[in-house]
Amino acid sequence: MQAMRNFIRGRWSSVEKLSGKTVVITGANTGIGKETAIDLAKREAKVIIACRDMEKADAAVKEIIQSSGNENVLCMKLDLADSKSIREFAEAINKGEPQLNILINNAGVMACPYGKTADGFEMQIGVNHMGHLLLTHLLLDLIKKSAPARIINVSSMAHFWGSINLEDINSEKSYDKNKVYSQSKLANVLFTRSLAKRLEGTGVTTYSLHPGVVRTDLWRHLNGFQQFVMKLVSPFTKDSVQGAQTTIYCAVEPSLEKESGGYYSDCAPANCSAAGKDDDMAQKLWELSCRMLSITWE
Repeated sequence: MQAMRNFIRGRWSSVEKLSGKTVVITGANTGIGKETAIDLAKREAKVIIACRDMEKADAAVKEIIQSSGNENVLCMKLDLADSKSIREFAEAINKGEPQLNILINNAGVMACPYGKTADGFEMQIGVNHMGHLLLTHLLLDLIKKSAPARIINVSSMAHFWGSINLEDINSEKSYDKNKVYSQSKLANVLFTRSLAKRLEGTGVTTYSLHPGVVRTDLWRHLNGFQQFVMKLVSPFTKDSVQGAQTTIYCAVEPSLEKESGGYYSDCAPANCSAAGKDDDMAQKLWELSCRMLSITWE
């Protein structure tokens, strides 16, 4: 009943502190990432926001510090569309931080026009899946050393409409921006499951989640009709503070410490799609992703 009351108010209530813990959040200069950063900073964590646009990131840091009263907030440059940037960021974290207790893979692109990353990946699968997989891989030793630790992947209910096209993962034969977005969000769910299996016994747990239908600037690439529909349903959508609650829940809730690999929505366990539970596809996607990123990850 208490959880339902908290959901109606649009916020998850907890007095848990993260004192002495370090958090990295990708794409936290705006939207639900920034609201997540504010909440975790209020809980006394050291918060590092990883952003592509450093001017916007600097402004966000000032806002996070002002809102949280926590001065231990900083920004670092990270472009998830460029493996060179990802490697430079990870190297700086590994050298500069003695621990990393929570990694929140929050950044993403949605329904954008066709484009490719610096490494030749289609932009949505490249940023939303490949970039975060590489980042997680490069930071994993530090995360393991910091256990108990958590890795949180922000997915979407859009994964229900997704399927993984192993034969054309970069959508070079055909491109439907909405289907490709759904594919990338399904990839987040499958990656979370695969990672959980590989991290059993390490004290590192993983979570994927649907933040809700959130009013953010991710909507900017929707077509005219889609924009019209979103305006109609806008009264039933979430603002960024409400949209951040399930991420915060997965990062903070003590009872989740022994749970791993699951999918969450509205600050509670939720059912993902049948495709999101396909361990055979998860393994194939894992192998393909590692080959494309030229990494070895058992």
